[in-house]
Amino acid sequence: MVILQQLYQNDELRLSELKRLIPDISEKMLIQELKILVQSGLAHRKNYGEVPPRVGYFISEKGKHVDPLLREIVQFARRYEE
Repeated sequence: MVILQQLYQNDELRLSELKRLIPDISEKMLIQELKILVQSGLAHRKNYGEVPPRVGYFISEKGKHVDPLLREIVQFARRYEE
């Protein structure tokens, strides 16, 4: 959910940028979650074919449709905390 939010708010992010934006996640878990998001079609992975390797992640059109749901979940959580 947090990864999708970051991808929605940014045009494209590299793995290191996502790790910096989400410091509480391990690199292994971040990579696993990104693979799941790409496989499910919610995100895209772009390999630039450069040396050293450069890969970027960005949200897909399908992933953009999840944003209203994420906003509702956040609002629910805020109301629940009160």
